[in-house]
Amino acid sequence: MALPDTRHRARYLFIAVVVAHILLISAQVASRSGPPLLQAGLMSALTAAQRAAWGTVAGVRSVWEGYAYLRGVYEDNQRLSRENAQLRVLLQQERANARGTEEFRSLLGLRTRTPWTTAAAEVVAGSVSPDYQSVVLDKGRQDGVQPNMAVINTVGVVGRVVRVSGRTAVAQLVIDRNAAAACVIARTGAQGIVLGNGDLSLRMEYLSATAEMERGDQVVTAGTDRVYPRGLLVGVVEHVERNGPAFRVVIVRPAVDFSQLASVLVVLAPAPRADDGQVAK
Repeated sequence: MALPDTRHRARYLFIAVVVAHILLISAQVASRSGPPLLQAGLMSALTAAQRAAWGTVAGVRSVWEGYAYLRGVYEDNQRLSRENAQLRVLLQQERANARGTEEFRSLLGLRTRTPWTTAAAEVVAGSVSPDYQSVVLDKGRQDGVQPNMAVINTVGVVGRVVRVSGRTAVAQLVIDRNAAAACVIARTGAQGIVLGNGDLSLRMEYLSATAEMERGDQVVTAGTDRVYPRGLLVGVVEHVERNGPAFRVVIVRPAVDFSQLASVLVVLAPAPRADDGQVAK
């Protein structure tokens, strides 16, 4: 076993001596450019390694700069998106304020034209339950508002006051399923009761079999229910269906757009009667 080990050691020693001689000769023999071959080889290897390192660094730097640039662009886009959203909200608020101002001006104009005593009110809240269509007004008992007073706007009937506190009031909308108003067909004078459907539509019932109406007829208050003054627009007949001589279904489209309701008038007192000049209670 010792003999093979000796041979291997001798072989390795021989290889080491040969490599040493080659390196010694390379260090002494000059290349064409002047420096020894060993030095030239080492310089070439170092130059190649340096180029590779610089290429790697440049690539990493380029990637990092690209990432930083894209990151900056992304952050700028996010900031611009936030600013754009804020500007859109402000624009909507300004439009809403403009609509509210215009509506309020229209209400003030209506208030000067109506023969009734009224109080202008703002809608401050809507109905919480979908089964009860109502709004909260910023006028209450201190402003003369009482239950069963009519609520209107520049278009027509909104509803009636059902609950009152010191500074606020709750108005039941005419479209509520429990709301009702005595009405007539303006063209023919046919009388009936308009009831809310609980959505954005109305229906007219208790009509005479001889009543005449057609699609497009205006429905106005009759003034006989002691809530709504006579002649206020409630809506327009949208669909008429008969079952023989009797009316089966009469659908009325409300005149008021309840999705855009912002300002209203509360009718505090009806017009004075011509016979005695006193305010009717």
